[in-house]
This record gives sequence, structure tokens and C-alpha cells, in this order.
Amino acid sequence: MKLATVRVNGEARAARITDDAAILLDAADVGELLTDENWAQRAAADGESISLDGLDYLPVIPRPDKIVCLGLNYATHIAETGRETPEFPTLFGKYSGALTGAYADITKPHQSETLDWECELALVIGKGGRDIRAEDALDHIAGYTVSNDVTVREWQRRTRQYLAGKTWEALTPLGPWLVTSDELPPGASGLKIETIVDGEVMQSSNTSDLLFDVPAIVAYTSEVISLKPGDVILTGTPGGVGNARDPKIFLKPGQLLETVIEKVGHQKNRIV
Repeated sequence: MKLATVRVNGEARAARITDDAAILLDAADVGELLTDENWAQRAAADGESISLDGLDYLPVIPRPDKIVCLGLNYATHIAETGRETPEFPTLFGKYSGALTGAYADITKPHQSETLDWECELALVIGKGGRDIRAEDALDHIAGYTVSNDVTVREWQRRTRQYLAGKTWEALTPLGPWLVTSDELPPGASGLKIETIVDGEVMQSSNTSDLLFDVPAIVAYTSEVISLKPGDVILTGTPGGVGNARDPKIFLKPGQLLETVIEKVGHQKNRIV
């Protein structure tokens, strides 16, 4: 199934996306839906059908309890940063205000001339837990979605803690939908992932190249803190970011940023 959070008559609503329609569900958003242990049955229920034309997609999980992100999780990105390969996952966080829709305009901060892209596979927790074993981790995942960890590099580099450059208001598109785990390979492995700017491929990799794979990420994170339904984990970005290029390349107003993950989804965000 594909599950989305859409805006209908000015209000958020969870929906199941089919090839030709959106079926409205009895939940305000996908995050709320996932808090019900019977969410899969509710998601499959009949409901009002609306056209996909002009559908307004909100972040698929608008207000997650937590957004956990991984840095340095593809060998190509580690190499381009000149950092050592980490022994343990590199974790940082975002606030929900950083999220935006998969087709929303992204406003370039007036404080920045180094706005950069980072395509990422995001997983969404469907069943909470603490100290989850890696061999059980996939049972805790509702599905996967597309994200781009659009980064304000100046603010990321201001201190050794780079939260400020990573959780900028409305810079992280999430969606357009969640693809449930049963529709994808285990751990969403083996999927092509790309960033495209104005038609030019800037990042191209495969989710099988993760240094720490999805089960390892869930297990490690759940040792630190209890995971809850609707929590979002961004799994890291491959090489090809603008900041690592020679010369460096950054996003400018008017450009179209596309983030694509095979079998998961395709985002299109105009920089304004």
C-alpha cells in the first residue's frame, strides 16, 4: 500500500493512494493512523474516493515524536568528506518543523549561499519498542518514504554540533507517501537512489550500499531511546553533495530539486 497525508478542504487527512484515486481514511494523518496497532486493516478500509489531480501532499508523517538522522552512512559520502569510517552509527536529530511536502516549494534561507542536497531513504516505525534486536527490526517498520536532508552548510559548520544546519524550517521534504514494507525488498535494500538538479544527476547510488543497514540502524537507535509508531529515521546520503564538489555547487532560486528512490517515490521541489 501507499499511504499519504493530504490536505482536503483545508484539513489534513490520511489517504491510501491507488493508481487512479486517493481513498480517504479515518485518521487525520498517517502518523495518527500508525498509533493504532491495527493500522494496516484501517488503511485497507473503504472510504471516500477523490481525484489524484492537484492533490496537496503534506509531509507523510507531519508531526513525528522524533526524527533521527544518520550521517556518514555511505562509503562514497564518507570518502568525499575526508572523514574516517565510523565504528558506530552517527546520529543526529531534526524537529518536525523542518519537514515539508514532497512537491512544496523550498525557500532558500536569506542567511545562506550554501544550500545543499542530500537524498535519503527514510524508514517509518510501525510498532514501537526498546532494545529491539536486529533480527526483529524489520517487524517494527511500517514502511519507507523519500526524503532530502537539504542542509544549510554555513550553519552546519558553525560549531561541532551541526543541528542548526540540519533542522532549518521547512527544508526537509518527506513523502509523497509511505510504501508499506510488504511492497519492497527486506530493509528496502537494492533500490536506486538519486538527486537530480535541473535534470542533471548529482547523486546516484543504491540502498544496498548503506554502511549500517536498516536492521542495524533500528536496533542501535532503540538502545538509545524507545521508538514509537510514526517515528522517522533518515538513513544517510551517498556521495555527490554539492559541498564536496570542485568547484562547489549549491542550490539557487528557480532550480528544480528532484529526489528519486526506485519503487518508493519521486519528489519535486522548486527552490524559491
